[in-house]
Amino acid sequence: MSIPSSSTIGSTVLGYPRIGPDRELKRATESYWAGRTDASALHDVAAGLRRDTWTGLRDAGLGSVPGNTFSFYDHVGDTALAVGAVPERFAGVADPLERLFAMARGRTGAPACEMTKWFDTNYHYLVPEVGPDTRLAPGSRKALDEFREALRCGITTRPVLVGPVTFLLLSKPADGAPEGFRPLHLLGPLVEVYRDLLAELAEAGAEWVQLDEPAFAADRTPEEVAALRRAYDRLASATRRPKILVASYFGELGPALPALAATAVEGLALDLVAGAADLDSLDPVVPGLDRKVVLAGVVDGRNVWRTDLDRALATAQRLVGVAGRVEVSTSCSLLHVPYDLAAETALPGDVVDMLAFARQKVAEVVLLGRALHEGPDAVAADLDAARAVRERVAATARRDERVRSRLDALGPDHYRRGPGDVRAKVQREALGLPVVPTTTIGSFPQTAQIRRDRAAHRSGTIDTGTYTERMRQEIARVVRLQEDIGLDVLVHGEPERNDMVQYFAENLDGFATTDHGWVQSYGSRCVRPPILHSDVSRPRPITVEWARFAQSLSDALVKGMLTGPVTILAWSFVRDDQPLGDTARQVGLALRDEVLDLEAAGIRIIQVDEPALRELLPLRERDRPAYLDWAVDAFRLAVGAVTDATQIHTHLCYSEFGEVVGAIDGLDADVTTVEAARSRMEVLADLGPGVPRGLGPGVYDVHSPEVPGTDELVDQLGAALRHIGPDRLWANPDCGLKTRGEAETVAALTNLVAAARRVRDSATTG
Repeated sequence: MSIPSSSTIGSTVLGYPRIGPDRELKRATESYWAGRTDASALHDVAAGLRRDTWTGLRDAGLGSVPGNTFSFYDHVGDTALAVGAVPERFAGVADPLERLFAMARGRTGAPACEMTKWFDTNYHYLVPEVGPDTRLAPGSRKALDEFREALRCGITTRPVLVGPVTFLLLSKPADGAPEGFRPLHLLGPLVEVYRDLLAELAEAGAEWVQLDEPAFAADRTPEEVAALRRAYDRLASATRRPKILVASYFGELGPALPALAATAVEGLALDLVAGAADLDSLDPVVPGLDRKVVLAGVVDGRNVWRTDLDRALATAQRLVGVAGRVEVSTSCSLLHVPYDLAAETALPGDVVDMLAFARQKVAEVVLLGRALHEGPDAVAADLDAARAVRERVAATARRDERVRSRLDALGPDHYRRGPGDVRAKVQREALGLPVVPTTTIGSFPQTAQIRRDRAAHRSGTIDTGTYTERMRQEIARVVRLQEDIGLDVLVHGEPERNDMVQYFAENLDGFATTDHGWVQSYGSRCVRPPILHSDVSRPRPITVEWARFAQSLSDALVKGMLTGPVTILAWSFVRDDQPLGDTARQVGLALRDEVLDLEAAGIRIIQVDEPALRELLPLRERDRPAYLDWAVDAFRLAVGAVTDATQIHTHLCYSEFGEVVGAIDGLDADVTTVEAARSRMEVLADLGPGVPRGLGPGVYDVHSPEVPGTDELVDQLGAALRHIGPDRLWANPDCGLKTRGEAETVAALTNLVAAARRVRDSATTG
């Protein structure tokens, strides 16, 4: 069945970055939080960013422009507001913007909502909380307001919402929900709310709406697939609604594909980069697909590599004759890539040849759309130019035979240390730490002056000697501050580091870094993922002199601080021309050299952070064992050469730890610190005996400006003691302190030390 072109979407993207090309939203939001500007100024900045996005995408030639992809903090939180799924503790906050910020950051007496990773990305979303008493109803009118706002710009957008089934599958039972309650029990009333929202959008003039259901790129039960079918049968039966495009991404739909194809929704968007296996399910033909517009997601929305246009076109053409009509799209939202490669004037030319950022990916989508519908001859010159670039990239030297030879020479003994119980005994005697020792995760607040000094050094305004002295002064101040607070294990504060991954990428061969390649991680937090394009090695020590200097200032122990190989990969754009595990081992080998140099410099505690261990876990169960094998190997390679007396720490945050508990144990770290504050220690039930060594559950949330009281922290540590013994318990915040102010940091850490001493006294006298 052929669908008339007038009824289709045209080439499109599933979403677009929203922070602004120069992080305008970040600056405006943080200025508002600090009280320097008012809500009107913040809304003005947001309106300008939305307008520029809509008009830019229209002018680039897309057939349909996505709307409602903007957020002041998080699109899942926005959806919760839109459907009335707001925790009771925030019910008194009337203004939708303030309510979103309260859910994200907390306020006195109302802890922030839990945050976790958006599937296998480095984006964090606010976890909705629902229970049997949650009264779902249309709430925030953001989607409708932004649709009308775009109309005033002369653009009919395609509003994008998190789909109802994914929303509930990502939700958690609210406190007090009865045992056995599952958020999916609310699907019936939630679908009715969506019907109301769709009716309003249709009345306003929306022709299409996009409902995202990425939860079905993961393994799902037959019950959940049936719920998906039920939900979209009901939504499609509405008499007043726009056409519905159901989008899934980050993997294949699998059994959900025929379920959705059997409904009366008008369109499906398939991720044919991460989910190319869906193409194999089209033979025999999936019933119902011939009545639908199918978006072939052949341009990678997750990575920055230039698209192989010939291959992408061939993939899209496989759907022709199977779907009612085929259009080209990105594999997922472009939220996960930077704005514009043209802004990067300092990248080497051979690296630029490899890359495409959001703006360039939009151009690729438009070009492929023309090639699909008008024929390749219509864009022959562009395709020829792209082939020439691919040939240049193929000729670029990306191998380092010295690195490959070192890895080939490694044996099993290079990946393991001595028995954990032996190490623990040696470390107790060597380190002399008290019961329930206190520490932080690594970074301390970074002042505007520190950032100015780093920028001045990078630009050459101050020389290396001046810069080094200023960083040393800051390290000395932070060490004294920690001594005054009474922490047991100190850190140097990391003033020299712009980002925990970028800093290492700047000091390792095989990486390139950008000047403007910002990507949102959560809220106003933005990162510049490095570009890992070639074999990796460490040309010289990176952190050793900073750590040595800090240790020379104090009789207390100072931790060396490194970022682990899995996290470096997860938070970079990683080459796709070899298996990810091979690249991970190269990074692990480079870090091994750094770990050994730290130990030789007298650093007796070394923390190798792996907050992204869960993040990279494949969404399908069948793919997980291979990933966990190489992830654990890369970490153990990095730390496997130190003596028993050197204590290895690792840190993980904002993850469902139960899914990787075996791997956490496999890392074989002496101490593991985890985020536990927002979940109020719930994650410890997942970890349980799976972490037989030291454990530091984060006892307060560093992403909230609220200062926890001593009694609250004692309660948190007490909850942790119900899972682990005092001889294994550490007291620490749940993440680094880089984004916090100094006054609140000092107050919170002072209370942390007091709480740990109370628990310590109780444990030793009880």
